[in-house]
Amino acid sequence: MISGMPQGYRQVGEDRYREIVGLGYHELREGLVIEHRPGRTVTETDNVLMTMLGGNDAPIHTDAQYSSLTEWQRPLVCSSITLHLVGGMTVRSTSGLTTANLGFQDVRFTHPVFAGDTLYAQTQITGRRLSNSRPGTGIVTCRTTGHNQDGKTVITFTRRFFVPVDAEASRAHTNY
Repeated sequence: MISGMPQGYRQVGEDRYREIVGLGYHELREGLVIEHRPGRTVTETDNVLMTMLGGNDAPIHTDAQYSSLTEWQRPLVCSSITLHLVGGMTVRSTSGLTTANLGFQDVRFTHPVFAGDTLYAQTQITGRRLSNSRPGTGIVTCRTTGHNQDGKTVITFTRRFFVPVDAEASRAHTNY
């Protein structure tokens, strides 16, 4: 704590603090590793609702009888759900102040995910540069790894996004 201020918050009035969402360009230095918490336990409801919402009716995700006859012997969580959940875990710290996601590259699903698995994420900042086309904005590149409760890596991906160079000015302007 610095001067009695809780970490992860900024003072917005007397005895009043606001949670900090997202780090700024200067805080997201190359080599920084962030372990994201809390973890997220995937439920059968997550799998069925999000799979159906996406229109993926493959029986490996939704049909317990079909799945019982595969090598997995139970439904697999749809890979897009794994990407969504693990990617979502990273937002609060890495890209909470972003104005745009620029892309995902090199997405790899390395171990199956099942309902009941708890997922955790870790992100390493692998690069950053100032934007040539958007003054006051930086482009951050990071590599995220998601793993389950047993420490098995289930997904890896690289992501690029815009962040403000002056995070405090952005927070003041947007009331964050």
